[in-house]
Amino acid sequence: MTPAEAVVLTVLGAVNLDLTARVTALPAAGETVGGGSLSREPGGKGANQAVAAARLGARVRLVGAVGADGEGASMVSNLDAAGVDTSALQRVDEPTGTALIVVDDEGENSIVVCPGANGRIDPRRLQEERPDALLAQLEVDLRLVADLAQRTSGLVALNLSPVMPLDDGLRQRVDLFIVNEGEYAKVPYLATAPLVAVTLGGDGALLRRDGVVIARARADASTVVNTVGAGDAFAAALTVAMLRGIDDAAALQLACNVGAAAVADERSQPLLQPLEAYLGI
Repeated sequence: MTPAEAVVLTVLGAVNLDLTARVTALPAAGETVGGGSLSREPGGKGANQAVAAARLGARVRLVGAVGADGEGASMVSNLDAAGVDTSALQRVDEPTGTALIVVDDEGENSIVVCPGANGRIDPRRLQEERPDALLAQLEVDLRLVADLAQRTSGLVALNLSPVMPLDDGLRQRVDLFIVNEGEYAKVPYLATAPLVAVTLGGDGALLRRDGVVIARARADASTVVNTVGAGDAFAAALTVAMLRGIDDAAALQLACNVGAAAVADERSQPLLQPLEAYLGI
């Protein structure tokens, strides 16, 4: 297995302030739910995945943007503390991205994202980026994802969330797609993609190569506190495991183990242990 310090991963994605209201039950349309508790936490799919990968032991560089405001400074400080290289994180004249999240007693959630600075990443400042490996999502401009993917020399992993059409160039450059079962159902070409990881919630996950299931992993029982960061932790863990040379089946099970640890943590950026702690569980 490749040593952790040898894995160098660039993450491209959103950095948000998560404003989370915890309530007994999610409100229906037009309904007001009282008795909630409010928290302010670091989030955003890019930041969540970068922090998870760093805590799992990889060397991580985050590409994205925050506002030149107090929230942006706080997000950068949190990323630095987690061991993420923030030197490619742009400060722009736009409020730091914000996610409005409601979480119920079962850990289920509803989210509204206000992208703010995430929509103002300057592509001219990314021309020198030449990643060894890339993990991206689609909460930032799709053109940035496509451009950086083409300049990546090694593995390109794409968490296809939120689902949107991809051009042929980006679709063909992605080595690993990561989706949940709902996203998988919405994207027909994933049925024949070279490698696709599909999360199945409490039923674990599966890995498809050219449409054929090559690995399945269980999801161990876990106390569900918050599902917001679980998919991001899974994506980071699977990407890091594959970069470290762990075989497909073991990498998929490890990612499920990390996801189970994530849902038991109330944070969107759970306090994960190094990768080895989740092997063979």
